[in-house]
Amino acid sequence: MSYLPSRRFLLTAGGAAATLAITGCSTAPQVADYASEKPVFDLKNYFNGVVDGWGIFTDRGGKVARRFVVTLNCSWQGDNGILDEDFIFSDGKKEKRIWRMKRIAGSDGIVRYEGTAGDVVGIGRGEQRGNAFRWGYTLALPVDGKVYEVQFDDWMYQMDSKVVINKATMSKFGITLGELVVTFTKRN
Repeated sequence: MSYLPSRRFLLTAGGAAATLAITGCSTAPQVADYASEKPVFDLKNYFNGVVDGWGIFTDRGGKVARRFVVTLNCSWQGDNGILDEDFIFSDGKKEKRIWRMKRIAGSDGIVRYEGTAGDVVGIGRGEQRGNAFRWGYTLALPVDGKVYEVQFDDWMYQMDSKVVINKATMSKFGITLGELVVTFTKRN
């Protein structure tokens, strides 16, 4: 008895995988899907001044692995911005990240941004349309004395003038490692 799959099985499985891949790709959200959603997310306006956030990171199984609060001190000069983030985790650990952002006008109705930070590999890139902002970047993540490069796919949705909800997926080699959810509240 052979433990190798039959040719018919491989053809059927291959066809099913191709169908799932095509279907999966066609249903993946795009920032343009939110073009008519209100309120319009003006990143420069919202992340200007002080913004507070509360977040959780869940592992692949959905268990909360980390909780944190973050305070952002943000300022813009024209199309260039600084987002200065101070994190305090539930275990008492503190981290800082300073994003240097640049707004890039798009001709297709999508507003684009680029940004760098000390623990970000290369350039982060984002797009805004309607109430949504999608932000992708690679983070150099220290774990147990080693540094791993992991990818973040952040989606932010402006709920009203004060609240933005951020949902992000962290992955490596296309494999989801966990998810991050943050609720931001803009101070007066």
